[in-house]
Amino acid sequence: MKNLMITAAIAASMLVPAAAQAQALPPAVVAVVDLDRVSNDCNACKTAAASLRGQVNALQAREKALAAPLQAEKTAIQSAIDALKGSEPPAALQARIKAFQDKQQSGGAEITRQQDQIQNNQRYVQKQIQDKLNPIYSSVMQKRGASLLVDVAATLATAASLDVTADVVAALNASLPSLSTNAPAAAAAASTKPSTQGR
Repeated sequence: MKNLMITAAIAASMLVPAAAQAQALPPAVVAVVDLDRVSNDCNACKTAAASLRGQVNALQAREKALAAPLQAEKTAIQSAIDALKGSEPPAALQARIKAFQDKQQSGGAEITRQQDQIQNNQRYVQKQIQDKLNPIYSSVMQKRGASLLVDVAATLATAASLDVTADVVAALNASLPSLSTNAPAAAAAASTKPSTQGR
């Protein structure tokens, strides 16, 4: 019986440190940041957004410029084909049809390339912002005494006193005075390359 009590006491003494360690975590101090506001309010972000909008507008204008003559040519070709009333198109009309198809294909390829470039530019802008934000998060958390930082979009409700968005925007403005809105060729190639992870 005495041996059983000693064994139980030893086992209990081994459990106490483990229980103490489990309770050693400090209470979490939570802060929230509105990442939508960060990307809308930071100075370089506003300038980059305007530049990217300009790229999209230029693409849309180019698309219209290519489409108008193609549509006119398509209508003219269709009229010529209709006038034949089912007869075989002469060689000149066939050549015209082929030239139209080549222009249409070339225009489509040009628009696709520009769309891809704009998407690469958008991803490149986001990467530059994210690369700066990661150390800013740690710095703001340390400054405000937070142990956990959460995007406000992931919460149901928060107190205004927990919001550190202004701190993050100010730090981002200081560390990121400008953004490049043209992705380098290496970044564009990497973004279109298929992933080899898990192979």
